[in-house]
Amino acid sequence: MEYDVVIVGGGPSGLATAIRLRQLAVENDAELSVCVIEKGSEIGAHILSGAVIETRALDELLPDWKQQGAPLHTPAGDDRFLFLTERKSYGLPTPPQMHNAGNYIVSLSNLCRWLAEQAEALEVEIYPGFAAAEVLYTEDGAVRGVATGDMGLNKDGTPGPNHEPGVELHARQTVFGEGCRGSLTKTLFERFNLRDGVQPQTYGIGIKELWEVDPAKHQPGCVVHTVGWPLDRNTYGGSWLYHLEDNQVSVGFVIGLDYRNPHLFPFGEMQRFKTHPDIRGLFEGGRRLCYGARALSEGGFQSIPKLTFPGGVLVGDTAGFLNVPKIKGTHTAMKSGMAAAETLFAAFQAGDPTGAEVTAYPEALRQTWLWDELRTVRNIRPSFRWGLWGGIAYSALETYVLKGKAPWTLDHHADHDTLKRADACPTIDYPKPDGVLTFDRLSSVFVSNTNHEEAQPCHLQLKDPAVPIEVNLALYDAPEQRYCPAGVYEIVQDEETQQPTLQISAQNCVHCKTCDIKDPGQNINWVVPEGGGGPNYPNM
Repeated sequence: MEYDVVIVGGGPSGLATAIRLRQLAVENDAELSVCVIEKGSEIGAHILSGAVIETRALDELLPDWKQQGAPLHTPAGDDRFLFLTERKSYGLPTPPQMHNAGNYIVSLSNLCRWLAEQAEALEVEIYPGFAAAEVLYTEDGAVRGVATGDMGLNKDGTPGPNHEPGVELHARQTVFGEGCRGSLTKTLFERFNLRDGVQPQTYGIGIKELWEVDPAKHQPGCVVHTVGWPLDRNTYGGSWLYHLEDNQVSVGFVIGLDYRNPHLFPFGEMQRFKTHPDIRGLFEGGRRLCYGARALSEGGFQSIPKLTFPGGVLVGDTAGFLNVPKIKGTHTAMKSGMAAAETLFAAFQAGDPTGAEVTAYPEALRQTWLWDELRTVRNIRPSFRWGLWGGIAYSALETYVLKGKAPWTLDHHADHDTLKRADACPTIDYPKPDGVLTFDRLSSVFVSNTNHEEAQPCHLQLKDPAVPIEVNLALYDAPEQRYCPAGVYEIVQDEETQQPTLQISAQNCVHCKTCDIKDPGQNINWVVPEGGGGPNYPNM
């Protein structure tokens, strides 16, 4: 299938790219074919975020979004920022980056569904359920497009009775908007050395539940963030509580994946958070509706890779455009897609050949508010290497005194390098879930509507099958058993040898990518399963 532009990923960045491309084509009476492919079963199925969004990019892209019925129904109201101890909470001044006046509390998955409707109205072709499994190249090494994965393979990779081969999608330019830790983007980093000369990307794991609460406790527009308990002072992270419409509350917890203690259990920390005396009352009498988890890129400005290569560009969180202090990335993801669209269209109009490198894109980004926004907050996330209080103190200095103009840039370290040996770290006691306020992972995966075709090759590949036992279990007490928020990895006894072995339940995978990031030896390679597999998030 031949297109002018193929976009990999139906998230905010990919859809904004598609919409802007077609807007420009219509405005200039130009022929331009645009295709979006999405591995989820529908647009929005794999989209997970808090989410409070800033509408700056949406205002620029679709100024009449209110009249067109965009699903932004709950303006953000009161901002609260709390420090938690085990028994008490203390109000802190809300940092200016976290002020939400003019923002909206939304379901990002529903916003993406609406953006897809706007794209289709502009004659963008959108194909959900098609997982891009391979980057295609021309003979001279430029990106030529992508190939989707085969359907109906047996576990050993041989064609099954319902086998359908993948489809090649060729394009003059291919846009990669895969989101955090994109599986194809990783291969582009290596092939084109896109990460040379930049800081390592660093990540967080965000774990979210959507609740319906007692109407008497619901405060539409209320925004609460917390730091402190249950995390120790050396582990970066915190929570959110966002009151949407219809008596619904989004509750979530983010933990930086540079944590050091291999006994730490991110899912367990999120469940413990809900038991705090000043938090649990909100959920009493309510019911949990949905669950999900997703890694997010926290490296910021100094971790942005080279964004162009022959035949393609990177947009959105696959390139790391999240504003961590603001806890927002939708507006920056969309803006990157819009800038990419404008430079790609200009290149087409100028007659650039198929497979050219559109080097004007990063320069165009540097002229936008996105670049300044990320540059001025670049030192805040890495300052938390000095612990919670050190990070807060330095962030105040950066924000109020230096105003983002420090003459230095703090660096990052790779998350997989930070774990200490298990015998050098304290164990952590996680209470047994009660099934009312706190839950286990398997019941949580159930309400994420996660499903994969079982008779297919495992998409969680081990580069060396000996490492999980000989290294991870021996040195780190098999941290994959805990950092996975879906219970995919488990150490069991082999019935024949009576030796420990790693069991992988890929059926449970919610596509968060944490294993690909945090495995200490980078031994786990996350590749796409069959298209349509994974979670199906409603209203997340």
